[in-house]
Amino acid sequence: MPRGITAKGLATRHRIVEHAAELVREHGTGGTALEDVRHAAGVSSSQLFHYFPEGKSELLLAVARRAGEQILLDQEPQLSALAEGGSWRAWAERVYAHYEAQGPNCDLSALTAQLGMGDPGIREVVSGMHTRWQAALAAGLRAHQSRGTARADSDPDRAAAALLATVQGGVLMMASTDSSAHLHAAVETWLDGMGITEDGD
Repeated sequence: MPRGITAKGLATRHRIVEHAAELVREHGTGGTALEDVRHAAGVSSSQLFHYFPEGKSELLLAVARRAGEQILLDQEPQLSALAEGGSWRAWAERVYAHYEAQGPNCDLSALTAQLGMGDPGIREVVSGMHTRWQAALAAGLRAHQSRGTARADSDPDRAAAALLATVQGGVLMMASTDSSAHLHAAVETWLDGMGITEDGD
């Protein structure tokens, strides 16, 4: 990102990324040209290359970062609240709602499929998002263990890694079956296995 960018510049850059994400969602990376993005965002070529001097590859990486951030933001505030003993069921409902609303149209998954995990920038975005997500889940499990509302003999990091894989597997099944039943069943089974108890349980 250019140094010394103003608030107006940040808004312009954000608008470019938003429109690029929409075009990629509709037409794929191969069917999205910089000229299409420029026209949709209402910016000049000089503006486009001011914010993305490396061109399309840099813009697509920004779209991937946006998608990764959105996956985590859509779980808030419930995800962060887990570290303070917040409700796992409330967090799970946020996850279900996110993927049920999104369906198979995940920007990050689409970019990963089209650009491939061999792209170091995409791999870094996906890995970083998963690392932050797993850390938040592990912190939440530790909080519940300390409160006696989760199994004390489970390793939080390993259990969080398993839950993350559980969610991703459920989402994959959802994409192929057009049903969130597997996602619900997988997460609820994990919660039961961890002995998660909350008020009203």
